[in-house]
Amino acid sequence: MAESGAGDGDLPPSPSPPPPPPSPVSRFPWQWERLRLAAGPWARSLGLVAVLGLLYCLRGPLRLRDNLAAVTVFLSTLTPKFYVALTGTSSLISGLIFIFEWWYFRKYGTSFIEQVSVSHLRPLIGGTENTNSPQTTFSATNGENETNRQSLSECKVWRNPLNLFRGAEYSRYTWVTGKEPLTYYDMNLSAQDHQTFFTCETDSLRPSDSVMQKAWRERNPQARIKAAHQALEINNDCAMAYVLLAEEEAVTIVDAEKYFKQALRAGETIYRKSQHCSTQSPQHEAQLRRDTNVLVYVKRRLAMCARKLGRIKEAVKMMRDLMKEFPLLSVLNIHENLLEALLELQAYADVQAVLAKYDDISLPKSAAICYTAALLKARAVSDRFSPETASRRGLSTAEISAVEAIHRAVEFNPHVPKYLLEMKSLILPPEHILKRGDSEAVAYAFFHLQHWKRIEGALNLLHCTWEGTFRMIPYPLEKGHLFYPYPSCTETADRELLPTFHDVSVYPQKELPFFIHFTAGLCSFTAMLALLTHQFPELMVIFTKAFFGTLLSPLSFMMEKIERLMPAGLWHQLSQI
Repeated sequence: MAESGAGDGDLPPSPSPPPPPPSPVSRFPWQWERLRLAAGPWARSLGLVAVLGLLYCLRGPLRLRDNLAAVTVFLSTLTPKFYVALTGTSSLISGLIFIFEWWYFRKYGTSFIEQVSVSHLRPLIGGTENTNSPQTTFSATNGENETNRQSLSECKVWRNPLNLFRGAEYSRYTWVTGKEPLTYYDMNLSAQDHQTFFTCETDSLRPSDSVMQKAWRERNPQARIKAAHQALEINNDCAMAYVLLAEEEAVTIVDAEKYFKQALRAGETIYRKSQHCSTQSPQHEAQLRRDTNVLVYVKRRLAMCARKLGRIKEAVKMMRDLMKEFPLLSVLNIHENLLEALLELQAYADVQAVLAKYDDISLPKSAAICYTAALLKARAVSDRFSPETASRRGLSTAEISAVEAIHRAVEFNPHVPKYLLEMKSLILPPEHILKRGDSEAVAYAFFHLQHWKRIEGALNLLHCTWEGTFRMIPYPLEKGHLFYPYPSCTETADRELLPTFHDVSVYPQKELPFFIHFTAGLCSFTAMLALLTHQFPELMVIFTKAFFGTLLSPLSFMMEKIERLMPAGLWHQLSQI
């Protein structure tokens, strides 16, 4: 056995069989795939014709004519009550389908029947292209990732730079109307902001900061206020405790300002101490960032208190000093507070100077920037603008510039004009906004409507020109005109940010799917048939028989012609042969 094994091992290996020749399918996969897709409809059509021809040839053995006659006799013996029940049941079922379709469209923005048809029935009827190739899969994955990244950037929620005070404004609205102006989602975002801005890793080293760290996580407002008082009992110079009391416990702006002034004194002291210790460790650097956030927040809210109390020049000075002291914190959009205060002072030259700095192509836009720029250009021509005169002589250069600025602003946020023109009622703005959404439009119009009213003719110019923007935007918004395409996720985010009693503005208006129209028409038609059959049973039976007789007459004519060419006993004769 060993010798045999050794001998076998010395033999040269047997040559492997030659590989089979490549098939035409593997040689030309794309050509065969294209041929398969092109021949698919023809093959299905020929198969259908063959099945119909086979049924016609077998009509004798299967006694199709006799069975059809029996069905006709059975239907003719049915009473009118059966037809009333049939049409009534059909109307009920189609009505239920219509209600479900309407609810599904209102909730998800698409038709359920259409979605099921595209997802499940279309591959069975029309076939789909082969998308399993690596290149196609890679492209699809990349496209999906790009879409996801674009959706995330488009639907980013921002802190409202002009948000109101909870205790002095939002709570008073609730006491008067009994309605909650803030949603749970909006307040939850604010709680996350507070934890990000006002907490750090070193809070456990100071008992008062540790208490406030827990206070920002509390859902109950009374529990948060109680925790703030506990922190002040531990440390009378806890700036964050004064901030919370100013936001939620103070019932007037004057009380809120007092709390913020106490927070400012405590915050400046802690900020100076943190500056000296910031280079010692990363924990101290984090503490300095937190103390900087507290100081900036307090100074900004103090400026807003001065603005609300009528000390506008003082508020403008505080905002300018804050922007000079912390120039890197432009993400907080303090310039929008400054724009609103300068408009109240009617300092339009200063407003133009601020716009020249922040209305830049490299900086993110907002409704406040776009509509303020349009307001300044409209101010130059609005007092003498007349639609009749403009239609006769045409627009001047200044008027064209103003109209283009309005079109630019409307393209950025198309919801604002309805609030400025008072075509929709205003509500209290939320604490967070979605840029280009209805929430941003509410926040802008709430504070800036008075500035548009103050300039004579500005709203008239806006009323005459804002709808012309939509003739310039491509439809269905696959690309923008001056900005990126309008995001498709704004409606969902706005419904989360705005209270339920507010009618959310939607752009673009969604067209009702075909199946909603179809089911509504089917429900109405069958209900009408049920009513007519119930009221006039004999007449409807005669009408139904005449209708179906007329409908089937072309088929009977074709059957007679085919019968002459192909007798009924042809299959029997062929079987005998």
